Amino acid sequence: MARAVLHGIPVSSGIAIGKAFFINRRPRSRRHDLVPLDQVEAEAARLEAAVEAVAAEFVEARAAMPEVLQGQLDILDSHLLMCRDPKLRNETLRRIREGRMNAEWALEESLEQIALAFARLNVPYIRDRIEDVRVVAGRIGRHLSGPPDKSRLESGRGVLLAHDLTPADALGLSLDRISAFATEMGGKTTHTGILARNLRIPAVVGVGGLEEEAVEGDLLIVDGLSGRILVSPSEAELEEYIGRQRRFADFQKSTADNASLPAETEDGLRVSVLANIEGVDEVKSMQDLGGEGVGLVRTEFYYITRSEMPREDDLFEEYARMVQAAAPYRVTFRTLDVGADKIFSERVRLEEPNPALGLRAIRYCLRHQDVFRRQLRAILRAGALGKAAIMFPLISGVSELRQARSVLNEARQELDASGIPFDPDIPVGIMIELPAAVLTADALAKEVDFFSIGTNDLIQYSLGVDRGNRHVSYLHQPLHPAVVRAVKHVVDMAHKAGIKVAVCGEMAGDPYCLPILLGMPVDELSVAPANMPGIKHLVRRSNAEECRELLRQALAAPTVHSINNAVRHAVYNRFPEETAFFASQLDGDR
Repeated sequence: MARAVLHGIPVSSGIAIGKAFFINRRPRSRRHDLVPLDQVEAEAARLEAAVEAVAAEFVEARAAMPEVLQGQLDILDSHLLMCRDPKLRNETLRRIREGRMNAEWALEESLEQIALAFARLNVPYIRDRIEDVRVVAGRIGRHLSGPPDKSRLESGRGVLLAHDLTPADALGLSLDRISAFATEMGGKTTHTGILARNLRIPAVVGVGGLEEEAVEGDLLIVDGLSGRILVSPSEAELEEYIGRQRRFADFQKSTADNASLPAETEDGLRVSVLANIEGVDEVKSMQDLGGEGVGLVRTEFYYITRSEMPREDDLFEEYARMVQAAAPYRVTFRTLDVGADKIFSERVRLEEPNPALGLRAIRYCLRHQDVFRRQLRAILRAGALGKAAIMFPLISGVSELRQARSVLNEARQELDASGIPFDPDIPVGIMIELPAAVLTADALAKEVDFFSIGTNDLIQYSLGVDRGNRHVSYLHQPLHPAVVRAVKHVVDMAHKAGIKVAVCGEMAGDPYCLPILLGMPVDELSVAPANMPGIKHLVRRSNAEECRELLRQALAAPTVHSINNAVRHAVYNRFPEETAFFASQLDGDR
């Protein structure tokens, strides 16, 4: 048996075996000292010097970034902006000067205040951005405490272990000699996964006990499929994982080689497989991995990496790059899905008692129509350069939708009056994320060009479950009878109105949910770029009539347990070889 088996969050698929080597270990215990009054300004200067040193590191990293990691430049830019953002720096300086805290202590307190503000948003994607702030603060803290301990891989290929990891950390490393990443920090949407996927190596983040259990030079197995890390495995475990590694490599090569083939079942049902992205650097991945367009651009990423609201021209340039890079395919821009100025503005306090049910997404945009109109104008302008679509999130009913469309019409009129080119016929769709939208889907379908079902929020709001809450996350069940029936109702109402319906939440990339979605059938599946070849492969290996029969069973089933059992049985029978490469999330009788 392995000396230890650690568990984390898999963010880049694959299996790697190699010796452990560390960089960026957990920061040393920080001093919590009161600074003598006559040394306060010297302490403030020490903080300023550390901030400038980290900013210089990011600038140097940007200039020296190897070609294989050019897609990480946006992340480096966002870290540089966070480093220079006045909120973290000014709040830390205030604590030094007013509380006479030493710089390390003041930095910790300021970071936790910002983390609390992010956590209150109760939006998983946005909450994970606090990890980026922690990365930047951690680098500043290490400069305050002295240079971090670093080791180097002496021979062979190794597994890079770190407390946290940024693209800047890649400098000075022999990237071709790193077989996997594992970090103690990080969440599902943090950037270590993007870094690892660019390098096409396995990665696991959020690994508890990593720095206590693993020792420099230990032999490790990193399972980027299940999120397990085996420390000093036995000979039997090593042999087993070598076999898994070989089979997964064969599977990965096969799906990649056939990624350009259409996603069509063996009996002729055709679906489109699209990409969910954050920035223009992912568009090429979409094309290389067989994508047929961008089903969701999370446009809020461009806002939260800046210390102030972007100008219309900034947004237009970013959106135009995406549309032109994706040609001839369509790019669907989801409008701002969070109150962006509430993240970094010092003028606004996050004091909503329940932000998940508060002023977010389309509600925020309708309250702040100047912000909304600026973004809509930028998307309309980008649409003149290629194929674009607009998608409104968190729509609760027809009245809200009509308000949003009214603002869109005003944006069109402004551009027309100014003689600025734009797409006057840009398709307009909505996210179906609320039970209210499900129940009024028949009316909503008459007012838009397409639906996209955001299953993450739909499950949360339908079942009353925060999947980020470890006490109730077991109740977050994608195949709960209520969820299956809700999605089927939306698909039926969309098709009755003659519009297409996509699924862009995690259900779209879940192999165990795929047969249910094909049975409905949905028209499009929008997933992370790395998941597209595998999903297309599974579609081609599916039978639509079998999927329809499985759906009939699911719609008649009274419990999650009965649906999960039926789906698990069907998937194992249909994909006996592939099931080794994805972990089942269909657990228990909920």
